[in-house]
Amino acid sequence: QVQLVESGGGLVQAGGPLSLSCVASGSIFSGDGVGWYRQAPGKQRELVAVITPAGNTNYADSVKGRFTISRDNTKSSVYLQMNSLKPGDTAVYYCNLRRWERLGVNDYWGQGTQVTVSS
Repeated sequence: QVQLVESGGGLVQAGGPLSLSCVASGSIFSGDGVGWYRQAPGKQRELVAVITPAGNTNYADSVKGRFTISRDNTKSSVYLQMNSLKPGDTAVYYCNLRRWERLGVNDYWGQGTQVTVSS
């Protein structure tokens, strides 16, 4: 079982930066996919950015060029650097780890961290 803990959320003015961190209770392996998702009030959870096991990064169109995802397996950590934030980025941000295990694929989630962007 993997536990994920996010940190770094908060209130920021539009145009400003914010950095999120996610630490796993155990090891993160190169074969794990990691990512960030977000959920705004009244909306479904959506993908923000992921790093695939092959090391490819994928971003939602709405954050391309503004957000950067990275990982440090030695620290069991995943990061999301957010720049040029917009009020539309306001949401609870969740860290995700996807692990391919013997019996199938397991998704692990953090508890979420609130990001609020004021105009």
